[in-house]
Amino acid sequence: MLSESRSDRKTKPVVVPTRRTGAYALMDSLKRHGVKHIFGYPGGAILPIYDELYRFEATGDVQHILVRHEQGASHAADGYARATGKVGVCFGTSGPGATNLVTGIATAHMDSIPMVIITGQVPRAAIGTDAFQETDIYGITLPIVKHSYVVRDPRDMARIIAEGFHIASTGRPGPVLIDIPKDVGLEEFDYVPVEPGSIKLPGYRPTVKGNPRQINQAIELIRQAKKPLLYVGGGAIAASAHNEIKELAEHFQIPVTTTLMGIGAFEEHHPLSLGMLGMHGTAYANFAVSECDLLIAVGARFDDRVTGKLDEFAARAKVIHIDIDPAEVGKNRGPEVPIVGDVHQVLTDLLRRLRETGDIADANQTKEWLGRIERWREDYPLLVPHPETALSPQEVIVEVGRQAPDAYYTTDVGQHQMWAAQFLKNGPRRWISSAGLGTMGFGVPAAMGSQVALPDEQTICISGDASFQMNLQELGTIAQYGIKVKIVIINNGWQGMVRQWQETFYGERYSSSNMEIGMPDIPLLCQAYGMKGKVVSTRDELQDAIAEMLAHDGPFVLDVQVTRNENCYPMVAPGKSNAQMIGLPELKQKDLQVELVYCSNCGAKNASTNHFCPECGTKL
Repeated sequence: MLSESRSDRKTKPVVVPTRRTGAYALMDSLKRHGVKHIFGYPGGAILPIYDELYRFEATGDVQHILVRHEQGASHAADGYARATGKVGVCFGTSGPGATNLVTGIATAHMDSIPMVIITGQVPRAAIGTDAFQETDIYGITLPIVKHSYVVRDPRDMARIIAEGFHIASTGRPGPVLIDIPKDVGLEEFDYVPVEPGSIKLPGYRPTVKGNPRQINQAIELIRQAKKPLLYVGGGAIAASAHNEIKELAEHFQIPVTTTLMGIGAFEEHHPLSLGMLGMHGTAYANFAVSECDLLIAVGARFDDRVTGKLDEFAARAKVIHIDIDPAEVGKNRGPEVPIVGDVHQVLTDLLRRLRETGDIADANQTKEWLGRIERWREDYPLLVPHPETALSPQEVIVEVGRQAPDAYYTTDVGQHQMWAAQFLKNGPRRWISSAGLGTMGFGVPAAMGSQVALPDEQTICISGDASFQMNLQELGTIAQYGIKVKIVIINNGWQGMVRQWQETFYGERYSSSNMEIGMPDIPLLCQAYGMKGKVVSTRDELQDAIAEMLAHDGPFVLDVQVTRNENCYPMVAPGKSNAQMIGLPELKQKDLQVELVYCSNCGAKNASTNHFCPECGTKL
């Protein structure tokens, strides 16, 4: 389709229109945008697109992963995007196919994940007639997408795809829906491709560069602060700002806490790391945010699971809020210094300004503050229970993390998710979890997406017995394509977090939360799908079983049966401030004669009641 003038090879190539269908224009446009994998499920309205996909797959241009349920397709595309930073792509047909994608679209929207969702639609003439499998997916998804289209003319296809990818991946990322009527996919027209990056969208200009005056104001507040705290969210992951955050933290010796979405944006083993804050955050992170005099929010949105009682969140602090989305700045907490811009760019400019002025931080400025935080660490460490007659969930997760420290981890939602957030130490993009929507059933298909995107890396899904059963049909997808994911089920026979809330806030009335009966026999289930499965229930088996799982050259499901009634602590009760946690370990030596011991492997301080080091998993 591209020809070059023989007389002048410096001139731009001449585009020669070629007669093509709308479906071809879609597939060619996806190819031009670097799409290598598509997760989806066919149906009547999208068949013209799948017919063209057949030809593109035959030439090796793209691989389609046939999921067993459209929700699996959307979560897999989401996991693909989180692991790589690229736009994830999924397909679904009209009607129920499209509505089955909705939960995954909402999940991506809440967590700002770049996706392009292609849905089939009934022919243009049938739209609005209640035709077979007609659903207004454009209208249904309006509140949960960044942008959406209905392609009514195939001549617009290439432009819309280019716009969709640009919108999904720039500014604050998010999902873009493109609904394509069946006859648009079939119609032939003179196709002219649109190259990535060639689209200009008037009115869509995300602010990237922060205001220099506000950056200078932020530097001045940081210079003055005695108790500063960096509060880092998922925006830092999206912007790949982890190096800049580390440099800023080390320059001024500022402790760093992350949200559930921000895990991995700051090195978890770093002495300035406080881990996650919020409802199930570390005690020392929650105490720090309650006492800090300056809160530097980086790509975070002050959501309720982080803030607890909002008017008591960082009540003593001035706030610097850096975010690319102007709608988030000041939405829940008014900042003294608002900076709208790309987190990476803003921090780069801030650090450049420090270098230009020769700024040298006062080494003693935060010394007392860091000392106070260190005492909180000693008094209120994360505990790894070691019951005599059963495995604890925490020790299972610590052991998995010890044996696979560099894996990509996906999780489902519930107690196991919070324990994984507390005890796993992840790098950027290696933590993949549904944070904003809290979607049970996310973990397994998200792990598929991550593993397909990065076949040479190890992807491990930490799931719960209740969450696992929500999308266990995707074992069929894993088996068909030989996707080498490892799935660890923390099996306590409950909807664990529901049970914990019922115990704590609902008078121990365990209404419809007991899952002990009905969990499938995992080895038999895996055998049916032609993969390896194993059950572990004792401490003596655990280490070898995890090693066997990791060494296995293929998918593996490990069902670890743990103590039934373990609760996830610390916990900030609804309506309480972050400093009012329940379940804190009372570990002050004067009260319980608990000694602090040092890990022989990593040197971390631990309470003597721990049996394993939470930092590295070494037996103490």
